[in-house]
This record gives sequence, C-alpha cells and structure tokens, in this order.
Amino acid sequence: MSRVRSRGEDVRKYIIENVEQFPNDISKKTAQRFGISRQAVNKHLRRLTDEKALSETGETRSRAYKLAPLVEWQKTYSIADFRDSQVLGEDVVWRDDVQPLLGQMPDNVMNIWNHGFTEMFNNALDHSAGSKIHVRVKKTAATTEMAIGDDGVGIFKKIQAELGLLDERHAVLELAKGKLTTDPANHSGEGIFFCSRVFDEYDILSGGVFFSHEFGDEKDWILERDKLEQRGTLVWLKLHNHTARTMRKIYDQFTGDDDDHGFNKTVVPVRLAKYGNDQLVSRSQAKRVIARVELFKIVIFDFSGVEFIGQAFADEMFRVFANRHPEIALEVVHANSAVKRMIDRAKSGPAVTGEGPKESAAPSAGEEKSA
Repeated sequence: MSRVRSRGEDVRKYIIENVEQFPNDISKKTAQRFGISRQAVNKHLRRLTDEKALSETGETRSRAYKLAPLVEWQKTYSIADFRDSQVLGEDVVWRDDVQPLLGQMPDNVMNIWNHGFTEMFNNALDHSAGSKIHVRVKKTAATTEMAIGDDGVGIFKKIQAELGLLDERHAVLELAKGKLTTDPANHSGEGIFFCSRVFDEYDILSGGVFFSHEFGDEKDWILERDKLEQRGTLVWLKLHNHTARTMRKIYDQFTGDDDDHGFNKTVVPVRLAKYGNDQLVSRSQAKRVIARVELFKIVIFDFSGVEFIGQAFADEMFRVFANRHPEIALEVVHANSAVKRMIDRAKSGPAVTGEGPKESAAPSAGEEKSA
C-alpha cells in the first residue's frame, strides 16, 4: 500500500471516528489533525458521502455531517414459537437473521456480538415470562448497536421478588457483582456480568430503573424514573466495529492465576448501595454490599462517587467480614482520603474471634437465579 493511500485511509478513519463529536467542525478538526487543507479534507468527506458512510445537511458554512446507517433492521419474535420448537433457539436467530446483517467484521468483533446477542436473547426466552421479543439492529461505518426487548415481568422486579431483596436497586447491585442466578442447574449467572464488561456501552431499562455501564469506566450508573415505567426489559448494546477487544481478554481480567481459571474476581460498585442522598454509614448497608462476595477469591470494592462512609459500615466490611473470610482478598480502588482513613481505622481494630450471629442481606447463592 502506498504512503499516500495509507494516509488517505487514516484521514477517513479519523473522520468516521470523530464526526459524531464534531458534526459541524469535522473538516476543520481533520485539517488540523493531519496538517492538510480544508479542500483536501472535503474530498474525503465527499467520498464518504458518496459511499453512504456519511450523510450531510445544510450548505457551505452551515454544512454538518453525521454517520449514515448502513443497516437498520428490526423484527419481533413470538416466545411461544421457541417454546414449542425442538430446533428454534437463540443460535438460529443469530445465524439466520442477525449475523448476515453485520457483514464483514473482524473475528473478535463478530465473536463478541455472537456472545452478547445470544446471551441476552436467551435471557428473554428463559426468564422474562413474556410473550414477545423485539430486536433492533443499527450499523454505521464506526459502530453497531443492538436492542433486545421483551414484554415480560422485568428483570429487576423478578430478581427482587425471587430473592427477597429490598428493592429494584438492590437487584442491580447484585447483578453488577456477577454470579447471580435463580436457576443454578441451567445458568451460571455470568452472562450479564461479562456482557456489561465487554461492550463499549451496555444499558438495561426495566421498570423505573435504568442501569448503564461503559467500557473503561467502572462507574456503573443507576438512574430512577418517577414516571413512564418500562414494561418488560430492554437491553441495549454498542460496540466499535474495529475494536481490538476480545472475549478472552475480558474473561482473563476476572480470573485468577490458579489452575481452575474460573470466574473468581469481581468489582463491586459500592455507590450502587446508596439511596438518594443517603450516606453509607450502617452495618445493614455494608451487608448488602458484601452479600455473596464469598463466591469470589478476589473482591475489588470501587468507591467511585462515594464521598464518605461511616465507622460501622467500614467495620462490617473491612474488619468483621475480612476476619471471617481471610481466604478472600479484599481490594479498594477510587477511594478518597476520608474513605481510606475510615477503612484503615477499621482494619486496625481487634480481630474477630468467633463467628457470632450473622445477618444475611440476601439469600444464599444456592437460592439465586440469573435473569
């Protein structure tokens, strides 16, 4: 490949990856980035527009560009058709309907989509108690998005009801930890956890709760809506078409160095235990945070967004629980100085010499189920 051709492809790649951020200034930004004239950039913009990778609006100085959809597709499936069939399953939907839409993609990207789509579609089949599954696919030159929705009971409400949890927010906290399953004979409870970690963006809207995770940002977000509750569950996935990420790399982040190579490490977003403006001060709150973490060998508590914790909260996690479970490595990330001081104070307290009565914040792992 000649140097001129390679540079031209670099220019067009930059435009595609940045046009959504600078729709009105992409010509100027690209010219500055590559040290070329606006006229030269406009030739690349015209080529991308002719190839239908971009669409344009306006004229001359008011012209704006955006990524044009290469694929826009949707279909509704009847869950009864899958229940009554011996051959129809999520793998068939993937192979016959969804995969052909994606066209040529790197193997690692196609593998991620195969994993994410089939996991989320199967969850709707097995757990939604609904009648329909609606799938939408949108692909541009830069990214692909999929939405998988059902009209069932709602993932957070179902987990809350079946596990006897405090509310839907508590269900989100348990999902974020991983290994959450109400059907241990048929599900490992790993599907949603790893999907939320491998995609660029992963969102779940169910009931009045919206859960969001972005790759590279361990600050899981919960938003609550007072009105217009979402019936059923809607899962939204987004991934760059040329990411170097692989499922193997993501799995390796949450497996230890021991021989079993199992899912034995988790990240617990502590802020999800907060309700409104409440501070994390009580032992009951701490017990919700540490519920089921004994299923892991390494537990990383992410304190992003937590400004303060109380003495009882810290003591329950970092002295009482830590002394009862010396086999579990407890790590802390993104803690401010005030939180670190409270944790250090708890760790310096007296050792726990007896088991004593234990208050359970959630049912045992054997009672749990993956939605």
